[in-house]
Amino acid sequence: MDWYETIFEVIDMRSFSNLWFWLALAVMWSTVSHFVVGVPHDLIRRAEREGGVALADAEALALIYTRRVLYIARQGGIFLVAFASFVTTGLLLLAVFYAVEFAQAVLCLLIPLQLIGFLTLRICRIIERDGLEGRPLMARLRRHRTMIQVIGMFALFFTSLFGMYQNLTLGVFG
Repeated sequence: MDWYETIFEVIDMRSFSNLWFWLALAVMWSTVSHFVVGVPHDLIRRAEREGGVALADAEALALIYTRRVLYIARQGGIFLVAFASFVTTGLLLLAVFYAVEFAQAVLCLLIPLQLIGFLTLRICRIIERDGLEGRPLMARLRRHRTMIQVIGMFALFFTSLFGMYQNLTLGVFG
């Protein structure tokens, strides 16, 4: 047996029956829901509870991230939207018309992330427009985290259903 056959036996290249896909999905959602507008959730909770230095740190991180995101959006937003649209359209064509499982799996990761990216840009604009700081900023970040978790819940539910469907009809048992 050749070395590449061994690798492909050990690492299943099908996405939805691959443990690595599900681990990547879990890590992605854990990271996305933990860091809200660049601020770790534990720091937000500590800032709300204690104030003081923790609140100043959380504010500083949120404002740095807000300025960074808005700068990127203002400088290269059109190109980012065009590139994301190109990639998403290509993946949709591969996933729907050619039934490429890898493209389907990447779309299950990418589309919710694009929605979260849009919401994060929106929250950054609100933070800048309203000049949020202190406890109102922390409350806004907490609400944003809740929205991210709701999106993640639906995305995980859809991905798991679609993955089970793929595995049962076309994959391991099909």
